[in-house]
Amino acid sequence: MDVTLLKDFKAHLLHERKVAERTAINYLLLIRTIYNFARKEYHVDDRNYPFGEGKIRIKFPESEKIGLNREEVQLLETAEGLTPAQKHAVNTWLMSFYYAGIRVADVLQLKWSDFIDNRLYYRMGKNKKLVSLANPEKVEKILDYYASKRKKKDDLIFHYLEGTNLKDEKRLATRIKTINRNLNRRLEIVAEKLGIEKKLSMHIARHSFGNISGDKIPIQMLQKLYRHSSITTTVNYQSNFMHKEADDALESVINF
Repeated sequence: MDVTLLKDFKAHLLHERKVAERTAINYLLLIRTIYNFARKEYHVDDRNYPFGEGKIRIKFPESEKIGLNREEVQLLETAEGLTPAQKHAVNTWLMSFYYAGIRVADVLQLKWSDFIDNRLYYRMGKNKKLVSLANPEKVEKILDYYASKRKKKDDLIFHYLEGTNLKDEKRLATRIKTINRNLNRRLEIVAEKLGIEKKLSMHIARHSFGNISGDKIPIQMLQKLYRHSSITTTVNYQSNFMHKEADDALESVINF
């Protein structure tokens, strides 16, 4: 296995198998992981290692980030005629959006005990950061919607993970992946019902917050809301949604 072989393999995936660039990168990532394991466990000769500077570099393609606008979010907030499953999916999406795009795994694990004195206190699953945010009035409406089903303070807000051992990380991850797929399918149906032409998924809640916030909020505050460890991450992420200066510059040149 060398650089030439891997380049030919990637070309085969892209042009003959017709897979997406991201999928081809995932194949290379898997090969690199196995190769690194072999280096560590079986002392494979590093002289033939095909990854790194001047060799095969794994770089994920920049993904397109398009969020809903204010009017589209309002369509979700006021949607009528939804099935109970679709209503739950919309509420789950809105809960994520109202807290600046909390990841689906964290939303699904929210408990009543996480809400104290009209604030949310929770630890992010991704980086274990402790987060505290005031409950927006719109969140209180969602909590009221589910309050009648509450029996104990440690009950989950949403029902999806009921009966799942939250301490079994492998089982939990598999269950969340399945739930996320089901939520996204229901959100797609809701989007079609409401005439929303953009892709609607749980992950889009984060993009929607970024899109609506645009350049209105100082980047340091966005870093806190997004729970990013580095402000560079925030700048890179939010640059997908800050269009005003570029739009004004373009207009100033062509508007003559």
